[in-house]
Amino acid sequence: MYFVVHALDRSDATDLRARIRPEHLEYLAGFEVVIAGPLLADDGKMCGSLIVLDVKDRTEAEAFADGDPYAQSGLFAQVSIMAMKPVVGV
Repeated sequence: MYFVVHALDRSDATDLRARIRPEHLEYLAGFEVVIAGPLLADDGKMCGSLIVLDVKDRTEAEAFADGDPYAQSGLFAQVSIMAMKPVVGV
């Protein structure tokens, strides 16, 4: 089942994101990620993350989100997880 993890950074987290990014990317490699990438503000700066993953259920999606080094470092001000039914592009 597909889940979308939509996470917005704290306003003061630019340096933290850059510092933790290698750990975050290594973490993603251990999961069935459909697509992932940083969200960008109007000025082009990274301001969050969008991750679509294929996992068994919401419990696995929440465990994924909680275990992400970005989340564990306190990077995010807000995280939402929603189930998704793909219609186009998969």
